[in-house]
Amino acid sequence: MAEKALGKVIGGSGPSGASRTGGAPSLGAKLAKFRELGLLLFIVLLSAAVQLRNPSFLTLENINDLVTNTAILSILAVGMMLVIVTRGIDLSIGATLALSGMISALAVKAVPDLHPVLTLLLGTLVGVVCGIIIGFLIAKMGVLPIIATLGLMNVFRGLTFTVSGGKWVSAHQMPESFKAIATGSVLGLNTLILIAVFIYIVFYYFINHTRTGRQIYAVGSNPESAKISGIHNDRILWLVYTIMGALSGLAGVLWVSKFASAQGDTASGYELSVIAACVLGGVSIAGGSGKISGIILGSILLGILNNALPLIDVSPFWQMAIQGSIILVAVMINALVKRGVDRNHLLRRRI
Repeated sequence: MAEKALGKVIGGSGPSGASRTGGAPSLGAKLAKFRELGLLLFIVLLSAAVQLRNPSFLTLENINDLVTNTAILSILAVGMMLVIVTRGIDLSIGATLALSGMISALAVKAVPDLHPVLTLLLGTLVGVVCGIIIGFLIAKMGVLPIIATLGLMNVFRGLTFTVSGGKWVSAHQMPESFKAIATGSVLGLNTLILIAVFIYIVFYYFINHTRTGRQIYAVGSNPESAKISGIHNDRILWLVYTIMGALSGLAGVLWVSKFASAQGDTASGYELSVIAACVLGGVSIAGGSGKISGIILGSILLGILNNALPLIDVSPFWQMAIQGSIILVAVMINALVKRGVDRNHLLRRRI
């Protein structure tokens, strides 16, 4: 009975895009699939056009660089998707990333023999603490997500400068074992890519095959109905922001390891790129809708734009304008899709 009630709260389309009530895929699921196919087609056409302008774009070396540079963005997009699905937003992830990266860098500077796994755990723990604080303010204190995360963004950024004394931790102060976290490889694949793939597999299962994953979508689809059906909305919100914090903390270690530099302004404004990847991937700002496959495509598209536009000698000013235009078009398409789904639901509703 509980599973049936949960399916009704989520409505026609759940996290996997299929009907949660056991029937055929809903119109929303079909439109979402069409949108993802369209995004994939756009990525293919864009790649072909760039390749015609610069034959070095689709070389194995450049593709490896593109995917590696997109890995951290895609990891953060997973957490941001869950946040947006619950009708929230997290503007503090760049600051959380910087804080965890700085603390991890200072730790390996003081203890060069610190095992890389322990360093990753340390950075993730810092992120978890940040996420717990944000989740408490939003879930328990009732502070609006944009206000809570905007305020704590400045707090975390200030803490980053405080713990570092306003100084940098540079490459020569970091042991090789730490820098190898992001630059090493296993079976020829960069460790960043492997970590990103592992996270996507874990969260795909979590979203689509666990009760808690379905409850996250239920809370985003209809908070009032979710609460009536027995879901603890505050616990779900707290969990979502804690997950976002954990992924931000992990990304902080990976970022500092990759660039071999920890600074107070690391990843400043990066949260906007993460939100853009989610929007491009079809995650609805209104909540209740979003898929892992979509944010993968959204992250790849942003990665291609960041990689390809300089290769074809597009001015940095035009690069920003082009990226903004593509994001705006994606938002408009999402709005049209949602409008079509809502209209279909109204037509099917019995009076």
